[in-house]
Amino acid sequence: MTSVTFSAADQQRIAAAVTAAEASSDGEIVTVLAAESDSYNDVVLHWAVLALFLAVAIVAAMPGRLILLLDMAVGGWVPWTAGELIAILLFGLAVQFLVARWLFGIRPIRLALTPDGTKARRVRRRALLLFRLATENRTRARTGVLLYLSLAEHRAEIIADAAINAKVTPETWGEAMAALIEAVKDDRPGDGMVASIEKIGQVLAEHFPRSADDTNELPDRLILL
Repeated sequence: MTSVTFSAADQQRIAAAVTAAEASSDGEIVTVLAAESDSYNDVVLHWAVLALFLAVAIVAAMPGRLILLLDMAVGGWVPWTAGELIAILLFGLAVQFLVARWLFGIRPIRLALTPDGTKARRVRRRALLLFRLATENRTRARTGVLLYLSLAEHRAEIIADAAINAKVTPETWGEAMAALIEAVKDDRPGDGMVASIEKIGQVLAEHFPRSADDTNELPDRLILL
């Protein structure tokens, strides 16, 4: 896992916001921050293969240019055999594929080449996995909520436990999501997490006011992945 740079002050603010939000509700909020939700290595491989096929197509369309380039490289005309040309072509394509694989694997390029839909699905999948591991059915009344932020994709997910889903529709979390994403785009993820937690707390307080015997069942601290 990759360590995420997040100041100690931000972590303390987020933990305090969770504690305050839970003070008036039976709900439990778990916050998770990840550098990115996936390596997207398959996307890089797809682009590298596409570049390989493009190179093959160019050579097939202009084989004479390849021979001319080879002649220029060796400093004169050479009667190339078919076997030599095939060997040179395969070697060149292998090098081209490795270079493309390396270039497309550079983090900013990799993320830029990854479709938004793919990012959204991977972030959602990671959030669901973490929810099942850290939040789902871990509270007495099934009132846990996961707030997950993936920095590389600038995407977040709010996933709630069974009792909350029975009363609160996914659309209800719209304001909490909007507050978080807007702050992340402004490079203020700490502020966004705090604002989102506050809005989640308001929803939980409305539908699940705190009981006299309520206890803190899940950690308030920010989990860094």
